[in-house]
Amino acid sequence: MGDDTAGQDNGLLQNTGLFQTTVQQGSADQLIPPHPWRRFVALGDSFTEGLDDPEPGSPGGYRGWADRAAEELSVGVPDFAYANLAVRGQLLHEVIDTQVGPALALTPDLVSFQAGGNDLFHTGADPDKLAALLEGAVSRLRLQGVSVLIFVGPDSGRSTVMGQFRTKIAIFNENMRCIAEHHECLVADLWAMKELHDPRMWSQDRLHPSALGHHAVAAMVLETLGVPNSLKPLTPKPLPVTSWRKARVGDIAWARNYLMPYVLRGIRHESPTGGFGAKRPVPAPLQSVPLSSRGRLFGEAGPPDAGAAPKPEKEPE
Repeated sequence: MGDDTAGQDNGLLQNTGLFQTTVQQGSADQLIPPHPWRRFVALGDSFTEGLDDPEPGSPGGYRGWADRAAEELSVGVPDFAYANLAVRGQLLHEVIDTQVGPALALTPDLVSFQAGGNDLFHTGADPDKLAALLEGAVSRLRLQGVSVLIFVGPDSGRSTVMGQFRTKIAIFNENMRCIAEHHECLVADLWAMKELHDPRMWSQDRLHPSALGHHAVAAMVLETLGVPNSLKPLTPKPLPVTSWRKARVGDIAWARNYLMPYVLRGIRHESPTGGFGAKRPVPAPLQSVPLSSRGRLFGEAGPPDAGAAPKPEKEPE
């Protein structure tokens, strides 16, 4: 017969402070990282870029759900790095053409893919054709062994001007679920987030999440990934503070491991973002990207002032 007490002694103990798991092995404790991913690359449009979650301390002046999720993913994982290639206003085919290849060149093990919303707002948009286009990109990522997180769009409701797009969004979402099942992807389900019906979750333009909305999406993403986190409902966390010494050490390591290979590719005219203004074009530890490099490498079309929050801007159609 099994010994329940012994089983408890050899069980897993969750340390919610460090977000790491301790496996007891006799007198020795072994720390296990809270998740298997070491390099996260986010793809998409303005939703993933972070509009309208202004934060002067973030690259490009915006933070967003992806930054917020990456901050939590980095806890307890010293070698974790994050890049964000999302560009506001891009259509699905533009995201695929300009972001998927560069993302694969960054050798990620986790990619989030959010796109298609801008297309669905156009007259004559076909959600089935869009889904077929997206599936090709997802297949390409999965063939490289990358874990893929697919977004399905939020419920636009019936009573607002966005309600006219509700049917298209629902059809596109069902296609996304089928693609995720077929290719063994994770689904970030915005449609199921009833909290997004709260007007406080959206910015003044009603198209982009507010800081509160991005915070809620980050929490949902982390839950989908099965990653323990410290995000509390309706309580957005401030940007993490890093000491000067720790930041400088991080900058040196980042430059050696990420910036220099990027510079070499630039000299060879191999721009990893296809010339577009991704706010985090290089995978880097959180809070260690030098200000001088943010969106300014090799003439990329970054925001007018990458060190300051730009004025709120509606995403181009």
